[in-house]
Amino acid sequence: MAQRDAVSNALEDAVTDFGRHLRAERDVSPHTLRAYLGDLNDLIGYAAETGVTEPAGLDVSLLRAWLARQHALGRSRATLARRTAAVRAFTRHLHRRGQLSGDPGVLLGTPKRQRDLPEVITRDEAARLLDTMDAQGPLGLRDLAVLEMLYATGVRVSELCGLDIDDLDTGRSTVRVLGKGGRERTVPVGEPAARAVQDWLRAGRPALATDHSGPALFLGARGGRLHPTSARRIVHDRISEVGQVPDLSPHGLRHSAATHLLEGGADLRSVQEILGHASLQTTQLYTHVSAERLKQVHRQAHPRGAQSAD
Repeated sequence: MAQRDAVSNALEDAVTDFGRHLRAERDVSPHTLRAYLGDLNDLIGYAAETGVTEPAGLDVSLLRAWLARQHALGRSRATLARRTAAVRAFTRHLHRRGQLSGDPGVLLGTPKRQRDLPEVITRDEAARLLDTMDAQGPLGLRDLAVLEMLYATGVRVSELCGLDIDDLDTGRSTVRVLGKGGRERTVPVGEPAARAVQDWLRAGRPALATDHSGPALFLGARGGRLHPTSARRIVHDRISEVGQVPDLSPHGLRHSAATHLLEGGADLRSVQEILGHASLQTTQLYTHVSAERLKQVHRQAHPRGAQSAD
């Protein structure tokens, strides 16, 4: 039994070592790190059930059987795709470290992720939301600046909450954003958003700031850096107060910003750079959103639109 535990620890140690590798050399996000390690711990548990207790026993048959079980358990395509990616990265790491004679991960197929069209609001709904918000008091000024920035720049909510005051360049009307994988980009900021942030900095932030606020651009009610969870609540609450605007998350405002950019004539490469997408394929999703919206308008407005084929 002691020998089995010692051997079992070889796989656990390999996952721990892989986690250190991801942190130090790959600089993955904390979310990705947790997801990958969770996936691999699940794999280790399955391997132990089949009698495999060391890295050398990870072959393509075992990996495929584990993924088949995930599918049978009803895991989504997105989860299956991520788990496949985690296993591939893990076996590649083991192969490079000499713990596997070959890399079985390269033989795995990639489940095609189902890409649902994101929810977006129209230009008129965006204008109604931002032009009629109650921006009274420090929190009102902050909330308007938060929504204006999310829609104007298309940044992720985590990126918004990570902004410091010095990241905003009012002279050039840009903001410096630190995105996924530590990639930095510069994003344009429209005049309404820049004005809302300046109003917040002048008349709102000083009222909430404490000795522990640091350089954070946006603050919570107690003076600390605004947390993504609080930012999400702000978006939902403010949309609810305005009314006549579909409920959206901060990511919905990001989707809306991308869609409206493309509808306004922006090219895909520019939108990709603004959003911080590593792959143009991700940005191309928004072209389908724009096409669907155009078809909907055509159906509603054209005399024979209801008969038009997709």
